[in-house]
Amino acid sequence: MQRPRGPRFLPVRPDEEHRTNRQIRVPQVRLIGLHGEQLGVVATEDALRMAQEGEVDLVEVAPTASPPVCRLLDYGKFRYSKQKKDAEAKKKQHVTQLKELRIRPGTDSHDVERQLKKAQEFLTDGQRVKFTLRFRGREMAHQDLGRGKLTGIANQLGEFGWVEIEPRTEGRVMHLVMAPGQRKRAVLPTGPGAPRPPAAGGGVPQGAAAPSAGGAAPAQGTGAAGAAKEVRPQQPRPA
Repeated sequence: MQRPRGPRFLPVRPDEEHRTNRQIRVPQVRLIGLHGEQLGVVATEDALRMAQEGEVDLVEVAPTASPPVCRLLDYGKFRYSKQKKDAEAKKKQHVTQLKELRIRPGTDSHDVERQLKKAQEFLTDGQRVKFTLRFRGREMAHQDLGRGKLTGIANQLGEFGWVEIEPRTEGRVMHLVMAPGQRKRAVLPTGPGAPRPPAAGGGVPQGAAAPSAGGAAPAQGTGAAGAAKEVRPQQPRPA
């Protein structure tokens, strides 16, 4: 059976794959040499001949340019180095997963402690943790108990993570989501024009006189005005 031909049956070329050598079917290309030097616009046949003489490949690196940009290089080594870089970049990526732990409103303290240990391990490894609490029957009338249980779990895990989604009810299920690490706090502005935080204990406003150690109010008439009104002792009158 003859294989069908035509534009509809052409194989789909992946986006990351480059056309090489005889796959390049344009009359002219802009050529880049082995060491990155610009060789200008040359005929495709001349570029193929140069690649054959240098025992390398003619690789199309910019197919959308006019004319397309091609480069002389060892395509096998090029693909190997690219795959190696992609593998190293993939190793450095850290994908955060959501681990789900289930409890009930009537779960005893021993089982809750066991779930807390698992949550600590997940948060330490950088994973997010989702606690799912399901109500059954008449337990829906006591949602405050379930909320209190989830709030207590969040408080016990405060050293390992922070609450990303507070306890919320969806139907008969209440969820709590915690993320690893500590939540970043807002940084207060600093500088000469930044507001100063209030002193502990109320403090004394800037520019006001501080009270004395005995708690007495400061004496009036201090300073230059007070010195002018200073009362001198009276001299005894002659007999």
